[in-house]
Amino acid sequence: MATVCFKHGPPRLVGAELEWLLDSHRLPDGRPGADALRAALGPHTPVSLDPRSPALPLPGGSTVTVEPGGQVELASPPAASLSDLLATAAADAAVLHDRLAAHGIVALPRAADPALPPVRILDLPRYAAMEEAFDRHGPHGRTGMCSTAAVQVCLDAGEAADLPLRWHALHALGPVLLGAFANSAVVAGRDTGWKSARWRSWQRCDPWRAIPPVFGELDPAAAWARRVLATPVLCIRGAGPRWLAPERLTFARWIAGEGPRPPTTDDLRYHVSTLFPPVRPHGHLEVRYVDMQPGRRWALPVAVLTALTADRAVTEQALAIAEPAADLWLQAARHGLDHPVLARAATAAFELARSRLGGLGAPQWLVDDLDEMTERQVRRGLCPADLPHTPEEPR
Repeated sequence: MATVCFKHGPPRLVGAELEWLLDSHRLPDGRPGADALRAALGPHTPVSLDPRSPALPLPGGSTVTVEPGGQVELASPPAASLSDLLATAAADAAVLHDRLAAHGIVALPRAADPALPPVRILDLPRYAAMEEAFDRHGPHGRTGMCSTAAVQVCLDAGEAADLPLRWHALHALGPVLLGAFANSAVVAGRDTGWKSARWRSWQRCDPWRAIPPVFGELDPAAAWARRVLATPVLCIRGAGPRWLAPERLTFARWIAGEGPRPPTTDDLRYHVSTLFPPVRPHGHLEVRYVDMQPGRRWALPVAVLTALTADRAVTEQALAIAEPAADLWLQAARHGLDHPVLARAATAAFELARSRLGGLGAPQWLVDDLDEMTERQVRRGLCPADLPHTPEEPR
């Protein structure tokens, strides 16, 4: 499991997965359904939405998927540099958004749907089982599945000797960047009292599946293996349209003989795909704790994380900056940067990232956007959820 989830080697590649909530003035309730998305995405429609689709990548190689509630996701190909990633993802995002706009569909500048309740539009066995499992713990799972959007940053795990440092730094930075980029205070017409209700919904959907690990564990691979085995199985796949969603069946107990059939190595790989921690080892390290940002500002968390893990010395500095805030996940999600420890760490982390952008070939617009966010928000203890959104939201 360790060699599959943590692939060692020099940290050369970076990627991004960008999710957008959508709105359409042409539809009665503003929610694009499956038919509207199929028409808008055309040959890029994923097979989950149309089994007959060619599911062509966008011109730069990014793939398009659709989340359970109709959120559209763009997954970039891995890039050898930050500048290459930004150029590819920005160009492909423009093509994707143009196709949507031609059908009256626009992306919302928030990480949670501010107006509509969660409704699942994909009737797939995985999502039906996920909904069943999450419903046992309350309504938060449906919200996370259907009404939220994130920026996910994909980074190489690095050499074996550097893996613990990169793992710990990415987790210590979690509360800091969660608070700095919190952008989901209002859900379904209600101010939740949280700056990142997206984070809240995923943490409350399942007591095991999404919680942060204990900070500072010495062997990330061994700790991850223990977590995978101790986490309840979300679903057991079958041939029919509905899969079993067992209660309290951990993968370890499944191996020990419980469950309707013995598990396979493919079942183990699939089980890993149903865990949603802040950082998921997936060969590379998939950082999942950042809310989607308005407009082109999805590039800022990508740039900050890439800059802070560019080399060992910088990663050590980033860990030292963020470590005092490493356990403040709840405070970050609820209050953003309205917490002195988080505010200090965010300011220092943004300054350190800014100092590295020149060496990474970052475009000037990105540097300008980071400078503006640092001055107008981070230094003032504010996050995107504290500010009016521009452009004006369609609903």
